[in-house]
Amino acid sequence: MNLKKHLIIVVLLSFAFAKAQNDKTFKPQTIAFYNVENLFDTENDPITFDDDRTPTGKDNWTEEIYADKVHKMAGVIAEIGFDITKNAPALIGLAEIENRKTVEALANDPQLLSKDYGIAHFDSPDRRGIDVALMYQKALFKPINISKHELIIYDNEDSQKRRFTRDQLLVSGLLDGDMIHVIVNHWPSRSGGEARSRKKRIAAAKLNMKIIDSLQSNDPYAKIITMGDLNDDPTSPSVKKIMYAKGDKEKVKDQELYNPMEPMFKKGIGTLAYRDGWNLFDQIIITEPLLRKDYSSYRFFKARIHNKNYLSNPKGRYKGYPYRSFANGGYTGGYSDHFPVYIVLIKEVSK
Repeated sequence: MNLKKHLIIVVLLSFAFAKAQNDKTFKPQTIAFYNVENLFDTENDPITFDDDRTPTGKDNWTEEIYADKVHKMAGVIAEIGFDITKNAPALIGLAEIENRKTVEALANDPQLLSKDYGIAHFDSPDRRGIDVALMYQKALFKPINISKHELIIYDNEDSQKRRFTRDQLLVSGLLDGDMIHVIVNHWPSRSGGEARSRKKRIAAAKLNMKIIDSLQSNDPYAKIITMGDLNDDPTSPSVKKIMYAKGDKEKVKDQELYNPMEPMFKKGIGTLAYRDGWNLFDQIIITEPLLRKDYSSYRFFKARIHNKNYLSNPKGRYKGYPYRSFANGGYTGGYSDHFPVYIVLIKEVSK
């Protein structure tokens, strides 16, 4: 077969496939994650270190400021993936929330109230008093099992002093009839330097894989979504060497992980900025069954960073960085020091 005939056949096949796809109807759902940057209420919790985020604390964290912060976060959440699904996220993982009360404030904001979000949350032992949580639209997702998984780490190899940090939250349930498992993470920070703190995130990755392995041992075809602020990039050892997450979905094998954030990171795109460089700490990683082409159940469609212009600092030294809500000792009226991330799942439906 000569090259000209070969190219004609390829074009015709491509056209036929595109037409076949256009004849189908797909239902999309957004699965998102957002580090909401220290969403504290105004009450002083005697157990945790939240003294600054009170009306009399050094941050002057008043009810008015708290209400504004909640309203802004709710507005962002309402918009994530809306251009595709015409809806707020079916599921959204959250990091840096102080307690269930702050998540309830988000869910009850007028911008989200009609979505009737349920909440999965446990108090973590984190010394800063911050937790992770999952919000889910009750009409779309039915939780079956909710559990927390404790990360036990120490300051260093010779130390017996435990470093208290966030638990990992596992929520298993039915997304529009499909069994989905979601793990929400907020791994240990890079405080003290990336290299010095690396072993803590390695430990977090090992715990995450322990959860994933357990789910896959019960069901080799489990659809698992692990998301969160990993405080590491897609190419960091915790993600590449421990989780073995791949950035090329064509190379993902059975019971392996695909990281759609890796191609973005390699293009220089990130979710937070530091010293004129971008990191992509906020990631959503999925298991191989979500990549399959049988759309009779939900499958992966695309991944995005929700980095709308208004979420970026409009001026000054940090122009273009995420527009954080607190800086230089005061409330800025901004949003968060992280951009949200999300994936879209699609399922074929009858016309």
